[in-house]
Amino acid sequence: MSRERRPDPFAERPDRTVRPPKSIEPTPALAQDDLRGRRVIVGAPGLGWRYDLRADEKVVQGSRTYVPVIPEQDWYRAELEQVEVFAPLVPVERVWIERLAIAAQGDEASDSGSHLVSLDAPPKQRPVLATHVQRIVGRRLVQVIDGVERRDLRAVTETYTSSDGEVCIRIATELEWYRWVWSGQHAKTLEVPSRLLWLE
Repeated sequence: MSRERRPDPFAERPDRTVRPPKSIEPTPALAQDDLRGRRVIVGAPGLGWRYDLRADEKVVQGSRTYVPVIPEQDWYRAELEQVEVFAPLVPVERVWIERLAIAAQGDEASDSGSHLVSLDAPPKQRPVLATHVQRIVGRRLVQVIDGVERRDLRAVTETYTSSDGEVCIRIATELEWYRWVWSGQHAKTLEVPSRLLWLE
């Protein structure tokens, strides 16, 4: 008697093939208003870029405009504990806002293509499926569920096989990730299938 073949229980699940999240397009802060809390990149063409920073509102001193810029860890602590933190003033022309790209056809996730970039401005950041990354602990992630993007997440583990055989990563919100640094309390984490996670 031949045994009837059972279908793959995951084959019809819509989350098995997840569309990549939007890319991040650095945009000059010069033309932007309402910068408080926005994720920013600072640097200078040809010299390099710093990431994982947050901005406050612009400050005008004399004829120059500056942006107070705070490392994300300090920004989260200041917001949570209502404490003052030192924010260096960066000339506005050296600050770029991380803006989500408008979804466009053909805006594919990063693959094995060329990784060369221009040094004139911070490069566009295309998402990379978490399963394609070897070292992921501490990296920024996007979780995609039913087409909805959940951001401000960090990987707390590398990829591993869960008890039910799914390849997973434990993640935490950025607030939990950074609170772990200043409080010593382990972050509250969630086990998520790596196929639903993208490196920002």
